[in-house]
Amino acid sequence: MEKISKIFVAGHRGLAGSAIMRRLQSEGYENIVVRTSAELDLRDYNKVLSFFQEEQFEYVFLAAAKVGGIVANNEYPADFIRDNLLIQNSVIDSAYRTGVEKLLFLGSTCIYPKYAPQPMREEYLLAGELESTNEPYAIAKIAGVKMCQSYNRQYGTKFISVMPTNLYGPNDNYDLHSSHVLPALVRKFHEAKMNGAESVEIWGTGTPKREFLHSDDLANACVYLMNNYEGNDIVNIGVGEDISILELAGKIKDVVGYHGRIVFDTSKPDGTPRKLVDVTRLHRLGWQASISLEEGLAVTYQWYVHNEQQLRKEVTV
Repeated sequence: MEKISKIFVAGHRGLAGSAIMRRLQSEGYENIVVRTSAELDLRDYNKVLSFFQEEQFEYVFLAAAKVGGIVANNEYPADFIRDNLLIQNSVIDSAYRTGVEKLLFLGSTCIYPKYAPQPMREEYLLAGELESTNEPYAIAKIAGVKMCQSYNRQYGTKFISVMPTNLYGPNDNYDLHSSHVLPALVRKFHEAKMNGAESVEIWGTGTPKREFLHSDDLANACVYLMNNYEGNDIVNIGVGEDISILELAGKIKDVVGYHGRIVFDTSKPDGTPRKLVDVTRLHRLGWQASISLEEGLAVTYQWYVHNEQQLRKEVTV
């Protein structure tokens, strides 16, 4: 990408998209175009195609998606598969039809089989059954990967797909009904501290292991791959290390400064037992993560405290 290249960041207000925006701006890219969902519904194919025809983008980061944790995925499976398929179809096809030079599609490591060998290599895709709690979302993301690969094969496009592991950082979703585990724990421990609560309840057994990548690291990787990678192979983006939910809870408890007890509700689902990605391919391409979990959690909590009042207006318990 040239510094004056016309770039569209879809989903620029979300966790991943806002980080990509910050990265592009910090590297001096001057011609970035964004639209809020109110300004452009990415599920509406005709409106998206007209937008692409008018703007004539050279590069596209497709970070827009309907996302959520176990609760949201369980309660709104139709919304997750429908909305993500519509967004992907609109943006990817419009990119092809308007001659976009390159598109980067953000998938998710939930596309891998529930019992995939650990760490998960890119070739494990479609090698087994998916985790039932997020299957509709995963199937939509798999469709996005296959759409990019199919357009490359048939039309000669340069669309690449990356699979980030669990993300956290500024502009995360802290709604306890729809958030992922890390931001939910940040909010729970902070509110318990503020309210003097004796304990914090966490879903499941605490034994599942997850890998966490700071959104600024993700953004760094995405811009790097947009500039340095072409091919039909998907690329995992992660840190190559994981941690149990119990250990994570302990780290967040310490960062927040909460001194009460942690209680696990074992009647609630755990989700996938383990999710650790193999980052060999990413390292061979010349990139690796640099933000430690301890550093990232400290910065994330500071951001949450600074933005708590605004977040309370935007989310519901």
